[in-house]
Amino acid sequence: MACIMSGPAPVEPQEETKSAGPMLSRDDILNASDIEMVSVDVPEWGGTVNVKMMSGHERDAFEASIAGKEMVDFRAKFAVAVLCDESGEALFTPQDIKVLTKKSAVALDRVFEAGKKLNRIGEEEEAALLDTLKKT
Repeated sequence: MACIMSGPAPVEPQEETKSAGPMLSRDDILNASDIEMVSVDVPEWGGTVNVKMMSGHERDAFEASIAGKEMVDFRAKFAVAVLCDESGEALFTPQDIKVLTKKSAVALDRVFEAGKKLNRIGEEEEAALLDTLKKT
């Protein structure tokens, strides 16, 4: 399956590359705290929510869950993937998608826009995703 939200294009290696920091070891990479979270004001819901950066596994699972599917409930599915509590644990499960679809489209769009930015889903990736969904 092709990755439909691949993020920025890889940088081609140059002959001479200057390091931006120390060479990382396996442990450095595995112990890095690299999952960011932002607070998003959602006045339609009366407060603030946390939106997180998906892990590699979470993003792959999200992409697999929508590949070849209808566009129905897309923003609710995305909200399930990115809404979290203060410790980064998911607020919702896939079983909550149907109830989330009944929430304000404006509120869900606020979550989508914040999650899209945090997860580096640019216009090109969004267009490819929507094109894939429309073909089903």
